[in-house]
Parts: sequence; structure tokens; C-alpha cells
Amino acid sequence: MKMMRVVLIALIPVTLAALWFFRLPALLLLGVSVASAVGSEALWQYVQKKPLKIKDLSAVVTGLLFGLGLSPSLPLYIAAIGAAFAIIVGKQLFGGYGKNIFNPAILGRLFIVLAFPGTMRPWLMPVDLTTAATPLQIFRADGTMAPLLDLFTGLVPGSVGETSVLALLIGFAWLVYKNTANWRIPAAIAAAVTAIAIFAGQDPLFHLFSGSLLLGALFMATDPITAPRSQIGRWIFGAGIGVGIMLMRFYSPLPEGTSFAILGLNAAVPLINRYTMPKKKPTPAKPKAVQATKEGGAQS
Repeated sequence: MKMMRVVLIALIPVTLAALWFFRLPALLLLGVSVASAVGSEALWQYVQKKPLKIKDLSAVVTGLLFGLGLSPSLPLYIAAIGAAFAIIVGKQLFGGYGKNIFNPAILGRLFIVLAFPGTMRPWLMPVDLTTAATPLQIFRADGTMAPLLDLFTGLVPGSVGETSVLALLIGFAWLVYKNTANWRIPAAIAAAVTAIAIFAGQDPLFHLFSGSLLLGALFMATDPITAPRSQIGRWIFGAGIGVGIMLMRFYSPLPEGTSFAILGLNAAVPLINRYTMPKKKPTPAKPKAVQATKEGGAQS
């Protein structure tokens, strides 16, 4: 499918950054995630006696996005289980591609967090792969903010695909250029996060550049299948995600809440569509006299 190819091209910069910063662990993690996602979809379709549709590349995209959201220290067998869960529960049980209401990659990641607590740790520093705390963990502990340049380039601990803001922005620019992702959703997320951070007296760029916010905002919240269809709905959707992320960062025991925020707003999409989609105007009925004239002309 053309759209899936566009997304895969957009993910090349962040994938290369992940491989550069986290080396062999990232390669194995991404390989296992993609293989499990594709294999799970093929197996499900075979068992259900449905046409094999792995050539549409949607399972590859799901597996890659799922893998990019994982810690480089995560055991590979858990990555395989999570990718299979993302495909089967997040996608196939809803009827397959185009019918799911939740982003499958995020659903798979959240499943791992809840079903295998603590397995995302330890977090690793890029390149040397030594154990370290993430910028959000440090900020939660003592209020220290990581240097913005390190966050922008990717020299901070985190999931393999979330650390480099530069790589994420390059990929998203390609999506916008190819008209595959709607820029209004991440713009609304950024606006909400910025407003709340300024109100709280904190640096909005730190909040925008840290954690999985940009990975989620640019590549997962913009998924056209699980996002609202109207433009005003997309603004509401993005703003709600931004507010949810900041509430989780300020008030929850977890330092990050991007996955929870996106899935929560995914569930609200039918309601958003209901109240923001323009209502179709009824087709005016033709006058009976006109109809009778046409009928008489046809008979003569």
C-alpha cells in the first residue's frame, strides 16, 4: 500500500538514529518486533481462513513503530509477545486494517508496561549503553532538566526511537510533504503542552523534547485510522492528548503518559466525530409537477 511505504520511508531517519545510538540491542529489538508483527498477522489470517494481506506493509509499520517505543534493555521474547498482542488484539480482533479504534503499536507497548512491569528498565545511555535514568525520571526526582541540545540530537537515555528530536522531525516533514499525516494534531499537542508548561513555570521545550511525546505525537496520534476525520476534531483530539500527557507527568506516579493519553483520546474519537463532522444536507425532493412532466415526455 502506497501510504504504508510513505510511512516506512518517514521512519528511516529515526530507525537509523536508533541503530546508531543503541547498536545491536536496537537492531535485535526492531527485527524481532517486525518479524513477530508480520508473523502474527499471517498466522491469524491463515487460521481464520482469510486472504493473506501482509503485503500491504501495515504489519511492518506496526511492528517497527512498536519496536521504536521500547527500551533497548527489554528482553526480546517480551518484545515478540507485545508485537503479537499489538497485531492480534489491537488490529485483527477489530476486523483488520482500517477497522481498529486504538493505535495498535501503542496498545502493544501499554500491554508490556502493565503485563510485564519493570521490564523496560534499566534504561541505557546511547552509544556506551551504560545504565542511566531518563530525562523525565531525573526531572521527577530533583527538577533537573536535561540540556536541550542533547534532547534534540538524541544523546539521552530512553526508548530506542524516542530520543532524537531531529530524526523524528525529519521523518514527520516527509509525511507532511506526502500529505500522509495531518499537521494539526501534533500542532495542537504542542500548543497544549506549551501552554501548560508555561503556566507551571517550566521550560516547554524540555517537555516537548523529552520522553515519547514526539514519537507519539508525530507518528501515532496522526494515524488516520484512529484519529478524527474533521479538522476541528483533530484540533480537539490533539489538545486533549497534550493535556493528558501533562496531567500524567505532573500528577501520576509514572513519569510519562503519552501512551495513556493517545489511547484515551482514541476512545473518544467516535464522540468527537459525531459532534464535529459537518452534517450532510438532505437532497431536495423534485416537485411532483416536474416529475409528472418528465414522465409524460418519456412516454410520448
